[in-house]
Amino acid sequence: MTGGPTAPRALVIGEALVDVIAGPDGPQRSHPGGSPANVALGLGRLGHPVRLATRVGQDDFGQLLRDHLERSGVELSTGSVVDAPTSTATAVLDTAGAANYTFDITWALSEAAEESLRDGPPAHVHTGSIATALSPGADQVFRALHTLRTSATVSYDPNLRPALLRSAERERERERVEQLVAVSDVVKASEEDLAWLHPGEGVNETAARWARSGPALVVVTLGADGARAWWPHGRQDVAPVLVRVADTVGAGDAFMAGLISRLLYGGLLGGGPGAGAATARAALRAATDTDRLPAVLRDALSVAARAAALTCAREGADPPTASRLMAPAVLDHGLGSEAHQRE
Repeated sequence: MTGGPTAPRALVIGEALVDVIAGPDGPQRSHPGGSPANVALGLGRLGHPVRLATRVGQDDFGQLLRDHLERSGVELSTGSVVDAPTSTATAVLDTAGAANYTFDITWALSEAAEESLRDGPPAHVHTGSIATALSPGADQVFRALHTLRTSATVSYDPNLRPALLRSAERERERERVEQLVAVSDVVKASEEDLAWLHPGEGVNETAARWARSGPALVVVTLGADGARAWWPHGRQDVAPVLVRVADTVGAGDAFMAGLISRLLYGGLLGGGPGAGAATARAALRAATDTDRLPAVLRDALSVAARAAALTCAREGADPPTASRLMAPAVLDHGLGSEAHQRE
């Protein structure tokens, strides 16, 4: 997994914000964050040319974000820097390192940023989280996906933020999520996402239904228990990689970046001019048209689990580089060999 001119190009659409992190006893710290921005950062560190269409201010927090992203090779789309305050999320950590968030955020792409989405073309488009839930920007993202998916593959992570979504909005958000799932090739969600969306439905039931509704692969992260993957004909557990946890900030985003990267390099995601996206979609469909995952998908899930674990081992959303991700010290845990079950 190395960078270079042959690395597939990715476009990420979504929020970049500053995580203000307060531990149960320690001092307050500020870290660059935002779920889509974290995925873009992870892809950049794994060698992919990556562009981020977002909204950041010209203030100190905005400069912190721009410097952080650019150091890892992330290019901001034209129009992403605006004359407005940069959004923030305050994460209060419990004694186990898990984060609970409150937000001060505005989400909308500038006219120039929305226009820049036509530039490219990217091989793959990723979006999710606040960018697909908060108006007016969520409508811009939805329109963009419908246009871009004709030439690029699509991944989506709901990464819901209940602090921004009142229970009364559950039905509206459920409908929006289901629409985005249906137009995506790969979906990653957390068990908390599914529990909030469908409180009367089990994780297995929801994820299996999603895998039959459009995407070829659906993955649900299960915290310390690893993850589980579904496809139209079955499911597979992904064992966790054991590390000493500093905090869990950005772990799901690192998982997403590792999964996208490995599938791009494996030819199961990607697009471009001509029939590129159709070819990759057909390859991914063929790989999941079976009751047992092929090696390339097992490898992608194992790499994603390692990326998440290494991020948990460091403070803040700090995903690994390719060389650190593939170091032998974290290769001793992977897919559960006996966990297969046909749906």
